[in-house]
Amino acid sequence: MTTIAKEIRAKGNTLMKNLDCEVLIKPSKEGYIRLFVKNEEKSFKAYVGNVISTEHNVTLGSREHRTLLGGCKYKVALCEHFMAACSILKIDSIDVYLSQEEFPIFDGSSKEWVKLFKEAGIVDRPKKQQFYTVKEPVYYLNGKTSMVILPDKELYISYAVNYAHNDLNNRWVAFDKNNIEEIIEARTFGFYKDLKKYQMLGFAQGVTIDNTLGLVDDGYTVDLRSEKEPIKHKILDLFGDIYQTGVSPLDLKCQILVKEAGHAVHIKVAKLLRDKLIKVK
Repeated sequence: MTTIAKEIRAKGNTLMKNLDCEVLIKPSKEGYIRLFVKNEEKSFKAYVGNVISTEHNVTLGSREHRTLLGGCKYKVALCEHFMAACSILKIDSIDVYLSQEEFPIFDGSSKEWVKLFKEAGIVDRPKKQQFYTVKEPVYYLNGKTSMVILPDKELYISYAVNYAHNDLNNRWVAFDKNNIEEIIEARTFGFYKDLKKYQMLGFAQGVTIDNTLGLVDDGYTVDLRSEKEPIKHKILDLFGDIYQTGVSPLDLKCQILVKEAGHAVHIKVAKLLRDKLIKVK
């Protein structure tokens, strides 16, 4: 079990509803990440089986506690950036208390979460790294969309996209452990022309130039932090989504090949992956 040395307190705006959210993170000996929402005593695990939505972002919820209409009484949206930070630092035993049903967006990446965790101190990390692979290929194929995980001697990730944008048309990025900071700081993105439409539907209320990379005809609304930053953000999302299995991609000896996918596909494959993982040296 890996946890933090001391409590973390953070505050920030949410992306979807534009609300102030206070977060308290406590060390834990339970061996998993527990989420507590709006001062409720009931908690639920950050676990792929508790993913209740992948529309626009990843929402986790308690399937044990239902509203009168059958929905989840306790839920938290936009979990992926937080989970990606936990995945990269391999933190797996903390209690997280949120004042809203959505994590703060901060700058649209995992940079602030990683900073907060490192400042708090990371303790009880296992002395020896445990690696995993898959006993057989795990895959999802649907038209142009695909995600395949194959056994290998080390980790290899390739992520391909095909957006109607000069910089992101039939482009791909291969994950490089030596440049993991570029993954951590890669910001969420979207087409600027679609922003008003989403806001009219009640989404993206908290989008600003400080937390979202806007795609426009002649490039971006702000300078990129690194080459092909939007694709690197897709890899960041992938890290957070796969960690819902309880295993960080950094502990996998696999090839992960993704093409024109998103949270829905990541989570579908993660659900298949959890039963196919085996320990290796």
